[in-house]
Amino acid sequence: MSLTQTLRRASALAICAAGATASVASAAPVPPGPATSLPEATGSAATPQPMPATIAPRNPFMAPNPDSGIHNDPWMTDAYQRRGPLGRNLQTSSGAYAPSICASLAFDKAGRIVSVCPSTLAAPVARVIDPKTLEVTASYTMPDGPNPPGTLPYQNFTGGGYFFLDGKDRIWSATKTSHLFVMAERDNGHKLVKVADYDLSKAMPAGERVSSALPDWQGRIWFVSKKSGVIGVLDTHTHKIKTIKLNEEVENSFAVDRDGVYIASDKRMYRFHAGAGNKPVVDWKVTYKNSGIHKPSQVDAGTGTTPTIFNGGRYVTITDNADPMNVVVYRTDKKLAKGARRVVCETPVFGKGASATENSIIAAGRSVFVENNYGYQDPFGPKAGAPTSTGFARVDVNADGSGCKLRWTNKTAAAPTVVPKLSTKTGLIYTYVAPTDPNGSQPWYWSAIDAKTGKEAWRKLAGTGVAFNNNYAGLALGPDGTAYLATFGGLQALRDK
Repeated sequence: MSLTQTLRRASALAICAAGATASVASAAPVPPGPATSLPEATGSAATPQPMPATIAPRNPFMAPNPDSGIHNDPWMTDAYQRRGPLGRNLQTSSGAYAPSICASLAFDKAGRIVSVCPSTLAAPVARVIDPKTLEVTASYTMPDGPNPPGTLPYQNFTGGGYFFLDGKDRIWSATKTSHLFVMAERDNGHKLVKVADYDLSKAMPAGERVSSALPDWQGRIWFVSKKSGVIGVLDTHTHKIKTIKLNEEVENSFAVDRDGVYIASDKRMYRFHAGAGNKPVVDWKVTYKNSGIHKPSQVDAGTGTTPTIFNGGRYVTITDNADPMNVVVYRTDKKLAKGARRVVCETPVFGKGASATENSIIAAGRSVFVENNYGYQDPFGPKAGAPTSTGFARVDVNADGSGCKLRWTNKTAAAPTVVPKLSTKTGLIYTYVAPTDPNGSQPWYWSAIDAKTGKEAWRKLAGTGVAFNNNYAGLALGPDGTAYLATFGGLQALRDK
């Protein structure tokens, strides 16, 4: 079955489910793919091994941590203090919402899933989803637009990939027309309405789009554009916008602290603050190592990571684009103490000619965890299903800040693009892997890695074929410990029975 046929079938099933009687409790599932020769599951249930948590502060203009967006909190830690599945009689389920992919997941006060779902085949759709049945209870279709020049369709994250949820359960999302929409829930999560619209296009070069927009501690909205690296600040009361232009690509989101904003371009790592009249001001910048290679899986020849703040706010980390790639840790201080260096360490991970990532680094205590995505190819192209390089690594910052140490490297898990998550309560890293099946079924598995040892605890088959490909979507852990992940076919769920 082709991708188009799979997505059309999934859409038809979803439509049928929407028209069914109230007695039907669950959304139509994603249609199964071809049979695989690999096992349904491997490993065994894990015993919880709690990890020290990096406790990010609550941004007063975002939903409570860890439920505000794709990276959980304003520090972008990708870590939960709630539990995830331990692997006890694992149960999978799915809901079919093709053709859009709900890459970024948040949770409202009632525990409902909230997402903005961009698509390569249709306009983005904001959705509210029942976490038990996976039924869509409300939706709002957002403006569509062509892919920006030079952007591959499967790597176009604009139009909702980096939305955030605020404390009033309102979705703030950039659109494909470079507006910032604010959408609110009504009727107990059964309706979405647009309640505000900020036009950011007037601050952008022609043809550019807003990649990400996030609030600072004063409620100002910071935003970035990709191609020329516009850094903007919006006053939501006056609608006034102040910008600077880096003339460098910014293709990821950014991290926000009480007194600083951390943004990585394809050349440098920056810290900013809002100066006179809210104009962005550079506090410091550092050029990171770059091989100049646009590696397979990467959006450009630069870092693939959204910056992550950790260890009480002392450090911020990204990966560079060296060969092999380094985990780079910086001191966040606006001004360094005498004798201190901005760069704490540059620690190589994975192998030369086979190391790249397009996902934010996980942080817990003084430990950071990075995933290898090297080798991922266009899922619609002739190399679809090509194997990606294995690798997951843990790097610890020394207690005295004198450097870093590579603690372990996992060489079994091949995670093509998922944004993985850590539960510090279970001590497991949750990821999504695609081992090679000799019969060509392209299987996709949920997987859990022990954060202390790097050993894979278990894996469980989600499904086979392109409908189960997550294509850069972020994994999320719900309030009850269920794991969720969007794929081309719809939304997947995994829970202990």
